[in-house]
Amino acid sequence: MAFDEGLAHRIREFLDDRPDAVEKRMFGGLCFMVKGHMACGIVGSELMVRVGADAYRAALEAPHAREMDFTGRALTGMVYVGEEGIAEDEDLGRWVRRGVAHAESLPPKGRPAAKKRSATKNPGGARSGRPKQKSTARKGRSSS
Repeated sequence: MAFDEGLAHRIREFLDDRPDAVEKRMFGGLCFMVKGHMACGIVGSELMVRVGADAYRAALEAPHAREMDFTGRALTGMVYVGEEGIAEDEDLGRWVRRGVAHAESLPPKGRPAAKKRSATKNPGGARSGRPKQKSTARKGRSSS
């Protein structure tokens, strides 16, 4: 699914001064991440905003907002805002700031921890503390 490039440009203008803002293609559209968390995005010509569970009901009461039902079920904490609700830059900015505020409220996303390797070699090729199993097949012999 394509997304509205004009809307993407408008959102970029709001996030331009944030070095922690990153764009990623997701949900068949474009998402804007802040501090590693999704803040908002575009699916088709609609704005998708992650407002969080606590602000979800209030967000749904705003004009032109509806449940994000991308999977056929409502995703709590996520809303779609129709084109009419973001036609003015002031309205779009308000929604983008809501998504950014929620993303900033979440704990920082770190890199996955690297697996630690043992400092000593495992004798006999043992893995995870288990001894290497002997093969039951005999080499060099054929059954006649």
